[in-house]
Amino acid sequence: MALRARALYDFNSENPGEISVQENEIISLHSQQDIDGWLEGSNSKGERGLVPASYVEMIRNDTATSHNNSTSGDAYQGSRYANIPSGGFDASYKPNNQVENFSKAPAPAFPTFSAPAQHQQQQHNYQASQGSDDDWDDDWDDSSTVADEPGVVSGGFRDFEGNGPSTHRISTSSMARGGNAQQAKSSATVSRNLNRFSTFVKSGGEAFVLGEASGFVKDGDKICVTMGQYGPEWQENPYPFACTIDDPTKQTKFKGMKSYIAYKLTPSHTQNQVSRRYKHFDWLYARLVEKFPVISVPHIPEKQATGRFEEDFISKRRKGLIWWMNHMTSHPVLARCDVFQHFLNCTDEKAWKQGKRKAERDEMVGANFFLTISTPAAPLDLQEVESKTDGFKVFTKKMDDSTLQVNATLNEFARKQIAGFKKEYQKVGQSFKSLSQAFEIDQQTYSVGLNQAIAYTGDAYEAIGDYFAEQPRHDVDPVMDLLALYQGHLANYPDIIHVQKGALTKVKESQKHVEEGKMEGPQADSIRERCNIISFATMAEIQHFHHIRVRDFKSQMQHYLREQIGFFQKITGKLEDALQMYDKA
Repeated sequence: MALRARALYDFNSENPGEISVQENEIISLHSQQDIDGWLEGSNSKGERGLVPASYVEMIRNDTATSHNNSTSGDAYQGSRYANIPSGGFDASYKPNNQVENFSKAPAPAFPTFSAPAQHQQQQHNYQASQGSDDDWDDDWDDSSTVADEPGVVSGGFRDFEGNGPSTHRISTSSMARGGNAQQAKSSATVSRNLNRFSTFVKSGGEAFVLGEASGFVKDGDKICVTMGQYGPEWQENPYPFACTIDDPTKQTKFKGMKSYIAYKLTPSHTQNQVSRRYKHFDWLYARLVEKFPVISVPHIPEKQATGRFEEDFISKRRKGLIWWMNHMTSHPVLARCDVFQHFLNCTDEKAWKQGKRKAERDEMVGANFFLTISTPAAPLDLQEVESKTDGFKVFTKKMDDSTLQVNATLNEFARKQIAGFKKEYQKVGQSFKSLSQAFEIDQQTYSVGLNQAIAYTGDAYEAIGDYFAEQPRHDVDPVMDLLALYQGHLANYPDIIHVQKGALTKVKESQKHVEEGKMEGPQADSIRERCNIISFATMAEIQHFHHIRVRDFKSQMQHYLREQIGFFQKITGKLEDALQMYDKA
């Protein structure tokens, strides 16, 4: 029997030996064994070559074929402003990671046919890599375990209402109409996704919709979705706060054998300063990605194997962490999460270990995460939800394309300013100064003022050239940092949308089973109710994304234009000074 697979995403070949495929295109495979994450096959056009294994799912009647769906931990380091000499401009123009189109799953590196480098970890496939400066080998981590409180799970939310540690046993069976556990079990007659690497499966969305989630939920674990002016939204954090990241300092341990950079974090709601390393951010990010399958956790700046102690790299990483922290503290759910609060506030070594172990054993992840969501009584119109989800998918795709275009345009613009514009203005300035030197040969007393004015004009143009070289770090650089952060968000949304679409598919299947007499109405209703919970959470997350997007881009564009205005005013001032020199000549 010929092996066939269906493309889950669009893939455009960029290297010899690869073939392009479109989403849902059927591919004939020549072997089901992947080679370092790549499969060999032929597309519908008859072209033969390689496609990433993580981009396709096998079409088989038995169990799904597994394949590697992990991303490479090594990030390609490209130049932010291409073809710019390493010296002569601000250190912040050093390497910056590029970002692939968000609609693609991560393509693995292939040893012979150089595959596109991937620079964003997908939200639900994240694995904490083991970089040399990021190993948990210091006194803040060991193999000790912590005895959990009976019936209490960690990783929830701080109870701002003071309700105490009351705990409730919740299962999807009790959420079904009539509370019949057997009804929830029998809902498994809805077909399962054979691709066990599907995001809908790995996130726990499928298990939750099919009624297989069960766990203890504390009052502080509850995540509330409310109906706002524009639809579902996360309940606001009653105690909003911010957090600064300052004073990156190189520190050592093991008598100087191990070096690392520590950052000082100061949350506004406690004013207690804590010291954190990059590996602590990396660990926290992994925990959050695992816990929140339908929340876009912002990506942290990527690892770098070399040059970690160079001043420009430290400065750029700090800027990235500041952007990351701002998005964390402004998210109503992420900001209140216990593991995040533990990260921000814990200063005691023993308490840090205990909190870390509890977070790593958090039961409210995967399918159980959806048990913690509290929604309004009135259900959503699932047809409207599907329409909005499809619209958001189109929007994010277009936004991703646009951010890539803006990023490339600004990159080229900055490159021209740093190299081209500076060089051209300096050439003009040098030509004026040469003219002045020629006039000085005349040695006429009445020409001295003119000679000085022309020489000053030459100096002014050389200074303007330096202005152009320095300007991108004030206006272009912050915009590109913002784009990099949002490209990370956009890379998360295909997985979030996939969970939502998977839940809607189960609802449609259950309705069909009811019509065919294969399922009782209450069973289908319970599936619909659980899909409703996922829908509320997804719609709330989409609403939050739009809110912060408007806030961030408005603020950043205002900053960019102010810097541009100030820049040209400075140039104008320099030219006006040169003009006044001729009045004195």
